[in-house]
Amino acid sequence: MIATATQPQTYTAQDYLALEVESEIRNEYCNGEIVPMTGGTPDHNEINANLVFLLKMALRKQPYSIFVTDQRLWIPEANIYTYPDIMVTPRPVALKPDRKDTVMNPILLAEVLSNSTEQYDRAKKFAAYRTIASFQEYLLIAQDKPQVEQYVKQAEKQWLFIEHQGVEKTMTLRSLNDVEIALADLYEAIEFSD
Repeated sequence: MIATATQPQTYTAQDYLALEVESEIRNEYCNGEIVPMTGGTPDHNEINANLVFLLKMALRKQPYSIFVTDQRLWIPEANIYTYPDIMVTPRPVALKPDRKDTVMNPILLAEVLSNSTEQYDRAKKFAAYRTIASFQEYLLIAQDKPQVEQYVKQAEKQWLFIEHQGVEKTMTLRSLNDVEIALADLYEAIEFSD
């Protein structure tokens, strides 16, 4: 008997959106494939909460919206629906036509890295994000050490890479009127193993 590989089921974007509304877990959509999203660690969630708090405080009364984890992003050129860890958009938020739950205009996106998603966040996901015209800044945040990799758009297809390492460092978010974030605050309550 010869085993044959079965083709993964493919879905249209409309099928995905209909299923996602009823789903008890979050799923990404990538060119016809529905991919379940895993849960994060306590450190992952703590870092996410810290960044949201710091952004909320820094951007009070400014024309920005800050979204965390459960807000879906549509990347039309890549045919991807995804849920960034943190997303900042200008107000008013641009929504996908005929949807009230899918954002299209992020300025800043941040991902807290984990072993299972790090390569995807660095490569395919970042490449897809770069197709979004409004997207200006990307943060890749380590959870096992105080380190943030920051990418700032300089021009079309030109990104500046800045590495911040150590709790004594501060990073400047250029896309958000030079908001400063101290890594000591970002990593508050996180204990690193030696």
